[in-house]
Amino acid sequence: MAISYLQVDQLTKSFGDLILFSNLSFGIAEGQRIGLLAKNGTGKTTLLNILTGKESYDSGSVVFRRDLRVAYLEQDPQYPGDITVLDACFLSGTDVTNVIAEYEKAMELGDHSNLDDILQRMDLLKAWDYEQRAKQILSQLKIRNYDQKISELSGGQLKRVALANVLITEPELIILDEPTNHLDLDMTEWLEEYLQRSRLSLLMVTHDRYFLDRVCSEIIEIDQKQLFQYKGNYSYYLEKRQERVSGQNAEIDRANNLLRKELEWMRKQPRARGTKAKSRIDAYYDLEKKAEKERDLGNVQLQMKGSYIGNKIFEAKHIYKSFGDLKILEDFNYVFARYEKMGIVGNNGTGKSTFIKMLIGDALPDKGEFDVGETVNFGYYSQDGLQFDDQMKVLDVVQNIAEVIDLGNGNRLTASQFLQHFLFPPEKQHNFVYKLSGGEKRRLYLCTVLIKNPNFLVLDEPTNDLDIMTLNILEEYLQSFKGCVIVVSHDRYFMDKVVDHLLAFSGNAQIKDFPGNYTLYREWKEVQELIAKEAAQAEKGKEIKEEKPKIEAPKKEEKKKVSYKDKREFEELDALIPKLEAEKVKLENELSDSNLSPDALLAKSNRISELITEIEEKTLRWIELSELI
Repeated sequence: MAISYLQVDQLTKSFGDLILFSNLSFGIAEGQRIGLLAKNGTGKTTLLNILTGKESYDSGSVVFRRDLRVAYLEQDPQYPGDITVLDACFLSGTDVTNVIAEYEKAMELGDHSNLDDILQRMDLLKAWDYEQRAKQILSQLKIRNYDQKISELSGGQLKRVALANVLITEPELIILDEPTNHLDLDMTEWLEEYLQRSRLSLLMVTHDRYFLDRVCSEIIEIDQKQLFQYKGNYSYYLEKRQERVSGQNAEIDRANNLLRKELEWMRKQPRARGTKAKSRIDAYYDLEKKAEKERDLGNVQLQMKGSYIGNKIFEAKHIYKSFGDLKILEDFNYVFARYEKMGIVGNNGTGKSTFIKMLIGDALPDKGEFDVGETVNFGYYSQDGLQFDDQMKVLDVVQNIAEVIDLGNGNRLTASQFLQHFLFPPEKQHNFVYKLSGGEKRRLYLCTVLIKNPNFLVLDEPTNDLDIMTLNILEEYLQSFKGCVIVVSHDRYFMDKVVDHLLAFSGNAQIKDFPGNYTLYREWKEVQELIAKEAAQAEKGKEIKEEKPKIEAPKKEEKKKVSYKDKREFEELDALIPKLEAEKVKLENELSDSNLSPDALLAKSNRISELITEIEEKTLRWIELSELI
């Protein structure tokens, strides 16, 4: 039986009249990898803060196994700005960092009264090599300037330092709140592989559905203040959740049918009622509650008309942009097509956000120009978000932009109806902005962009802090959007569903225009990496072939007689090896064709792998025979 790490029983939390969740019970055992799902504003981060002791709760219990090593990655980690990256790794407040602090204090004060106990704990916790482990993990996360000040780090770098802090301590259970936010694609995939390989137990909140599907083996969902558990990954959860929701909807339909009959009966009854009638009246009110139960599932179809957009969208003409020695664009040219849906991917610092800021006019290129069509009306969703007046009501924020939205074909939505489509029920619309969670504020910001009815949407990291239900609505909206879209995102699942081709920024002004979604691009990139690796191996094999064999002169009596068969094989190899190498070069050139299908890419890559093995074998045999002839 698996060892229990954490047990939560009958946990309830509220803020005033708002009940976030009630009587939640669940456990985490050794080896479990649990994903926690819920809409923004329903208490995901609050629950994690309760589990880690950062927030109180109304009732219930939270019990960890004694001496369990637990680490927590916050959604927005905070460190003093004046300390270094390496110093930040000693601020985690774990048993290891605490005993190191005790040791350093004892050495500084010359107080050796408790030194034996401190040294024993240092040995037990392997604290002596903590700094080396810190540097190793930081290096894997591409943080190599250990003396850099925290205040100088980007959001992505800060998240990686916090992630290193979690992993260095070698915890048994880790709690992760949006671990992929602000991480670029390479780092997200590194973390995904790290967690898949490790034996860590984890509880995680994330909107990254590929990450969730590949890392977690169990899903917990908080819905309607209740908790539902699914023993499987995200794909399994989707299937079983749909079964549950369909069952609930069928129950509500049955309740409505029964309610109609009961309503007729209630109207026929005289004022005086007997005991049997009273029980039936009570049953009626129970049915009424069941029938009125609202299912806010987010499965909303919202098709906006979109303002007219002409044939000319924009043309990038000989664009140059750099920051010192860092090149972003160099003689970049592009003609954007009508109704195009482009994704922009690449590591942090390669210039993705700078590119779209130049496009919408928030930044200027060093040389060249963006020629934008006259009918283009940009809707820009930035990483920084919108600074709201916290004392305004949610509905007022949207109504200040538009009272009514034209959907086309005579259909119109009020601001309130539009907000409901994006999971703001009427009672939430009359809340003040300061009462919203971080994810709800991002969702409100998204509404303020979309309600202006733009015909060209430019979305810079729109998925950060949005829950999966909101992402589903946004994806559906973008798929049917009658206009142009550019999306900068590290969310692979989102990109696969929304865009039809990519601009991949590799740094130093290297940009690849790829005709496909992110998964196809990733497959193509893996093939290119394999080709480069195999080319390096082939070059090494070629050097072996070209190197003059160093053979000791054999003794006369040991010299073997060369057979006709050996001579014939040597001549055949001498002719065959150049042909194999020529075939490999030809295939490598063909693989650079971006129009190849994934099947063709894979077939050619497999053949290259076979050729490299064959060339190496034939070359070694050629060398053996050359020593005899």
